[in-house]
Amino acid sequence: MYDLGSVNLRALKIFLDVFDAQNFSVVARREGISASQVSRVIHQLEDALGQQLFYRNTRAIIPTESGRLFAEYARNIAGQIEAAREALSERNIEPSGLVRINAPVFFGQRHIAPWLAGLSERYPRLLIEMIQTDDFIDPHKDAADVIFRIGALTDSAFHARVFGTQHYQLAASADWIRQHGVPSSPDDLSRLPCLVYRGSSGPNRWHFRKPGRAWVHYPVSPLLSSNNADTLLQAASGGMGLVLFPDWLMGDKLRSGELVALLPEYETSINTEPQSIAAIYPHARHPPLNVRAVIDYYVEVFGTPLYWQVPDSTS
Repeated sequence: MYDLGSVNLRALKIFLDVFDAQNFSVVARREGISASQVSRVIHQLEDALGQQLFYRNTRAIIPTESGRLFAEYARNIAGQIEAAREALSERNIEPSGLVRINAPVFFGQRHIAPWLAGLSERYPRLLIEMIQTDDFIDPHKDAADVIFRIGALTDSAFHARVFGTQHYQLAASADWIRQHGVPSSPDDLSRLPCLVYRGSSGPNRWHFRKPGRAWVHYPVSPLLSSNNADTLLQAASGGMGLVLFPDWLMGDKLRSGELVALLPEYETSINTEPQSIAAIYPHARHPPLNVRAVIDYYVEVFGTPLYWQVPDSTS
């Protein structure tokens, strides 16, 4: 059993230099070390391989047959490493190869997928894998390079690029408002038809507050509950009742007038902690160019303020 721990790239390079020059002193001057250090590296390599690589005498350093055979493999290894270095260097010039993107289902459908064609056009050598899930994704364990997530940023185990803050809106259709009137305060919600999203942890809780005040939970009895946001939005657009959703989910309907924002003097949410819209990725001394390119692209696409936010949606 031989110890191959000392067979590293530097040892291979010194071996190949000695093989070509057949002289320890020449290699030593080139590497800026002593001839005895070169000799020691060759001895360690021979011990690790269990083979004599050179015949040594006072006039020359001559490769053995084992040395000639090992040189073929060493050149191949060194060549592959150099090719890998060149490939990695190219990736630092232009994004290329596979980048794996993960995003929540509805956010991904509305605000990631529509812009993928532009991302591909900008970086034609980039191969994109897009996975959409609302499950928790750990960037250190799961197969994802860039993870778009919405929530409280409390984990310091990863880097995060924040695009903005998620804001909620209470809304209903114009037809519903004509029939039922405009609620004057969140207290009115207990007697009004509400359409509530129901996830795996139960129905959303509706919270309201005046700016600078504490959040207050206002219980509602849903006329309709569903685990599908589109179902609830269609029902609201049809005049069935009120919905409470983030602006990124229904900003287009608010801008078009299909839905109308209510109680604008209140801040609304289903959480009492700020919810950031961010891209997260594993800690790295040098974040891959692919990751930086994807995140920078969506920073540009989303803009400031975020393009889906309607006027006064944060007031």
